Amino acid sequence: MMSLGATERLSDVLEPIFPALVTLETERLILRALTLDDAEDIFAYACDPEVVRYLPWEHHRSIEDAREFIARTLEAHEAGKRADWGMVLRSTGRVVGTCGFCAWAGGSGRAELGYCLAREHWGRGLVTEASLRVVRFGFEDCMLNRIEAVCDANNIGSARVLEKCGMSFEGILRQRMLMHETYRDMKMYAILREDWIRMQE
Repeated sequence: MMSLGATERLSDVLEPIFPALVTLETERLILRALTLDDAEDIFAYACDPEVVRYLPWEHHRSIEDAREFIARTLEAHEAGKRADWGMVLRSTGRVVGTCGFCAWAGGSGRAELGYCLAREHWGRGLVTEASLRVVRFGFEDCMLNRIEAVCDANNIGSARVLEKCGMSFEGILRQRMLMHETYRDMKMYAILREDWIRMQE
């Protein structure tokens, strides 16, 4: 546990920074900033209604929707609101999803993890692999104290991903999110810096 000197403040020691979209790597993935050249890859999976079943946005109906999504994502990063990496499959070089911080409160040492993956790649552990890398980056490079995530109460697969990332279930947030014209109950999960440190021992 960290101890502070008499004149030190916690904010001086742990100064959370907003993450630059540096390239991150895992065994099967390269996580990098999106570009407009990724629009076709993103449209290929985001046009699937099943992919967005538990997400608060509608499936893409045209390639222009994908381009607008990329532009909004990059603008939000520039504004210091979120940081999404494209998940590039090493074996194909194609973008198969996104993973990153869908909300950022660095001044409070906190961020929210979010992700999306093409349906053809579900069940292969890719989201867990990407999420663990992003969580590591959040704690080791951005000096966060808490990383949290929410998932639809009925989304069993997403809940399992968060548990595999070392997150603890903290409760149900009733009707927290509007998805596809329905208010959904959401499960809240979180991992603290001290939890992460214990996992590395």
